[in-house]
Amino acid sequence: MSIWDAIILGIVEGLTEFLPVSSTGHLTIASKMLGLKIDDPAVTAFTAVIQFGAIAAVVLFLWKDISRYAVAWFRGLRNPEHRGEFDHRMGWFVIVGSLPICVVGFLAKDIISGPLRSLWWVAGSLIAWSFVMVAAERLSSKARPLEKITLIDSIVMGAIQCLALIPGVSRSGATIAAGLFRGLDRVAATRMAFLLGIPALVGAAVFELKDALSGDVGIAAVLVGTIVSFIVGYASVAWLIRFVAKHSTEVFAFYRVLLGIVILILLMTSTITAT
Repeated sequence: MSIWDAIILGIVEGLTEFLPVSSTGHLTIASKMLGLKIDDPAVTAFTAVIQFGAIAAVVLFLWKDISRYAVAWFRGLRNPEHRGEFDHRMGWFVIVGSLPICVVGFLAKDIISGPLRSLWWVAGSLIAWSFVMVAAERLSSKARPLEKITLIDSIVMGAIQCLALIPGVSRSGATIAAGLFRGLDRVAATRMAFLLGIPALVGAAVFELKDALSGDVGIAAVLVGTIVSFIVGYASVAWLIRFVAKHSTEVFAFYRVLLGIVILILLMTSTITAT
């Protein structure tokens, strides 16, 4: 993998990690266009590890909230009087909501990095989950702010987040849709999706680090891809929070359907291969 490849993939990762369009799907497509073997363990690992940049971006953007929740969570562990505070409960909500994808991701690692790394899966998932996103927008009451979130909300969003292990679904797309179905407003669902994504992304990146540094990737490409994904990721996170405050996420669904159809046409005409 060249440095230019790493820069391009870093840009794609930063742009798409937190938008509901599937970063894995876009990275798979971009890797294919760059002539990389998308089912190569080293390439798969690289795309997971450069998520460190996106993780750093969202942590920096949400640092005030994250630090407040962490302090309140530890304070509540020491003093029962603080356990009823929203910030303490949010700490538990993030922890509990993050457990499902950690377990499923570990158990299904071979499937995720093997058979599912196919453009057929990417195209199908892009299209299929778009209908779920549209339904979430149109059927949800979008009545509850983040301060009204519950443990059940976090569990449901965390469980649905597991579907994002399928390339093309989108982690943020899955969790935001789940939050909307639960009646959260767009900003609340999006911010919770970001918070739930941090442990999931850290776990995936750490788990894949060894493979990413092996093979034909190398540490220089990993570092460059990570730095680029951080810079682009921060801008992407800031933009999405502002966007969802006033706009529907249906625009992303329409984009996903269009992209999925284009990929299917290219596959069926043998213009590109699935792996």
